[in-house]
Amino acid sequence: MENQPLDNPQPLSERDERMFATFAHLSLLAGFVIPLGNIIAPLVIWLTQRDKSAFVDAHAKEALNFQITLTILGAGGFLLTFILIGVPFLILIGLAALAFCIIGAMKANRGEEYVYPFNLRIIR
Repeated sequence: MENQPLDNPQPLSERDERMFATFAHLSLLAGFVIPLGNIIAPLVIWLTQRDKSAFVDAHAKEALNFQITLTILGAGGFLLTFILIGVPFLILIGLAALAFCIIGAMKANRGEEYVYPFNLRIIR
């Protein structure tokens, strides 16, 4: 097998595209193991695979933006715990995040596009 030049990456197979896109959405779970892992995982997927697949590029950016949005909302919810409304807010955000990430992963695994219902578009 020949070495591929760095400026012309080998395109991903459809199976690999779906796998990387699915992992990008499931990166929420990495945050439970590694601090900020929910942001690091889709960032790494996006940076390493974006030139190989437009499908992975779109899903990884969407997942990364969603994880950044969740982190900002989580920090706000933490501050709101001091006036007692933060706990229900954090529970609601956590449940919504889990549901939306699972839906995104399922859509990516089927080869479909997915856009989160609320998301800051920081990475374009």
